[in-house]
Amino acid sequence: MKKMGIEIEFNPDLALRSFQQFKEGQRKQEECLPDKLVAGTIYEFLKKGQRNYWYHGEVALLETKGNQQLSRPLASIKILEATHFLKSGNVWTKGKYQVIDVFDISNKKINFEWMVRV
Repeated sequence: MKKMGIEIEFNPDLALRSFQQFKEGQRKQEECLPDKLVAGTIYEFLKKGQRNYWYHGEVALLETKGNQQLSRPLASIKILEATHFLKSGNVWTKGKYQVIDVFDISNKKINFEWMVRV
C-alpha cells in the first residue's frame, strides 16, 4: 500500500556520518563530514529524506552514528542552500554549508544551547 501525505523532517542542526564511512565506501562523500573542517570553507552535504533547515543564523554541525546517536557540536555552520530531489524513488536533500567556527571537542565548553550559539 502506498503512503499518503508528505514526510518532512525539520532539522535544527546538520548531522553527517564519519569521514571513515566514505573512505570505506559505505557512504558518498557528501553524506559524511569532511576529513578536516576548515573555518570559512564551503562544503556540500547529502541527506536521505525531505529535510528543512534554518537559514537565518548559525546551526551546529554534528556527527551521527544513526538512530539519533549524535555527537556534541563539532562546528558552527550556516546552511547556504538545500534542494530536494528524487533518486530511485526516494526523496533526498542536497545542499551547501559554510563552516563559521570549528570547536575543540576535547574542551567541555558549551557552544550551543539548543539552537542558540553561546
